[in-house]
Amino acid sequence: SAMLENIYRATGLRVGLYTSPHLVSFAERIQVNRRMIPEADVVRLVEEIQPLLKQFSTAAHPTFFEVVTVMALRYFAEQKCDLVIWETGLGGRLDATNIVTPLASVITNIGLDHQQWLGDTLAEIAAEKTGIIKPGIPALTAAQEPDALAVIDATAQKNGSPFIQVAPHHASRISHHALVGEHQQLNAALALATVDLLQPQIPVSAAQIQSGLASVNWPGRFQIIRRPGRKTIVLDGAHNPAGVEVLAAALKSQFPGAQPTLILGMLADKDWRP
Repeated sequence: SAMLENIYRATGLRVGLYTSPHLVSFAERIQVNRRMIPEADVVRLVEEIQPLLKQFSTAAHPTFFEVVTVMALRYFAEQKCDLVIWETGLGGRLDATNIVTPLASVITNIGLDHQQWLGDTLAEIAAEKTGIIKPGIPALTAAQEPDALAVIDATAQKNGSPFIQVAPHHASRISHHALVGEHQQLNAALALATVDLLQPQIPVSAAQIQSGLASVNWPGRFQIIRRPGRKTIVLDGAHNPAGVEVLAAALKSQFPGAQPTLILGMLADKDWRP
């Protein structure tokens, strides 16, 4: 999402970005041209939605994420965004973000996470995530697991959606991007495939793509903090086995031979036991 936003903003478009969760400030979730929504607008939008929320019974009351999604839609419309990069919250099929009809549906990868809601196998989780694929709308993925790929392919065929799989060797097209780690190389290739696919609707030059990838920034993703005379710190939000695997690979690649000290904070519902 960050890569796509940066590329399209390099073209001069007014780009909205909706992501979750936030790292430091709630306002990170709703951004326009990478400027966080002002606190005054958050307060105003909450006040505007309150009368609507009172119409729901306790049992049918919208969730926090559903309310925030509506706030984001209203804000992006007010800001007259040319394009919105819209990140799914949890799963896809039943996620609040799935009310939109996108230009393309992008599934980065499939891993075991949120099993209590999404299922216990990669195929079950893929079935939930492919719920974002709309009839006739192109679908792209960098997922590599055969069980997950089979579900994504079948769902795309059922919906008559053109399907593109971005494989690791496609990452060789990317000469430079600002995020650290081999997995980010594959993410950059997926972003580039999405931009290529949408060229007829949103033209982007090679220079704009290069500029966007070279300057992309996303705190909390292998964020390296170096302070003179002190230990180097790496901050990363990995919270499932797949995320930890790519974090470990990135650590070995960036700091060969190092023996890092791990400080780990994680919710109890995560698979944190060694």
